[in-house]
Amino acid sequence: MSREIKYIGMDVHQEAIVIAVLNGSGKLIMETILETKASSILQFIHGLRGELHVNWKKGGRFDAEQLKTQAA
Repeated sequence: MSREIKYIGMDVHQEAIVIAVLNGSGKLIMETILETKASSILQFIHGLRGELHVNWKKGGRFDAEQLKTQAA
């Protein structure tokens, strides 16, 4: 059984994160806006299934180390 690939792009700002999720063919399958909190990001990511590839553009104050700490 092959795992479905999803590409997740995040535009990170101080107050909010705009997220777009594309399938393996590049088709947009989901868009959302979250508050800029590690717990919100992790909750969103944990709700997705398949092989996930994540990339983000940092526009405000965001510390990726928070994700590592809370994910552990």
